[in-house]
Amino acid sequence: MQNSAEAFAALHVPGTPLLMPNPYDVGSARVLESLGFRALGTTSSGHAATLGRPDGSIVPGEALDHASKLVAAVDVPVSADLEDGFAEGPAGIRAIVARAASTGLAGCSIEDWVGGAICPLPEAVERVAAAAGAARGRMVLTARAENFFRGNPDLDDTIARLQAFQEAGADVLYAPGLTTLDEVRAVVSSVDRPVSVLARAGLPSVAELASVGVARISVGGAFGQVAYAALTQAARELRDEGTYGYTSLAAEGRDVLTAFSAATVSR
Repeated sequence: MQNSAEAFAALHVPGTPLLMPNPYDVGSARVLESLGFRALGTTSSGHAATLGRPDGSIVPGEALDHASKLVAAVDVPVSADLEDGFAEGPAGIRAIVARAASTGLAGCSIEDWVGGAICPLPEAVERVAAAAGAARGRMVLTARAENFFRGNPDLDDTIARLQAFQEAGADVLYAPGLTTLDEVRAVVSSVDRPVSVLARAGLPSVAELASVGVARISVGGAFGQVAYAALTQAARELRDEGTYGYTSLAAEGRDVLTAFSAATVSR
């Protein structure tokens, strides 16, 4: 369906976080929609894994085709992980965001990790501004500051980047890798846009994050990784033990698939 950026933006309420999980294919998107999630986000790592490839190996056409399939499969807003915009300069980013908007996506994200390094701030701001110009009125733009996610836990620099991205026109601000409530509180209190965080080990609970004003929580590639872990455990049981304990989990999965398939047919 064609999703409304305005409706998606309205789901970002500080203190009442939008739980936006990240499906890795059409089936997982429909399952998550059937469970009542009000918006979904693509995951570059999860998508790449379905192709048997590492994160960072997806090319623009693949990312947009994948996003288009998810948009068509569900009736909730979908936001696309566009990584670094798949482009070296602002003009290229502007073009890819414009193409993304034409797919019916309600949102997209652009990060400042470019070519294996954190992008210098002036250049990163230019890239966000280009994306914002192409997204304005068509999609919700999320700007990502990758410091904490890339082994550089510099909170002051992260906040400065998010503030600059805000001024460049970003609608939502995202610093994946934040872990403590104090870090999250510092970010939320330093900007005037909704803040998204990444669910990860050690992160405070949803209720705690709500208490400091977080507006969105996503999971990145984690749900896909959980699925691959379950597959591996089942396969090892069959290979090493010669038993079938995994069939109880399979029965639960079959019930889930039956339920969302029925819902799909009745739409």
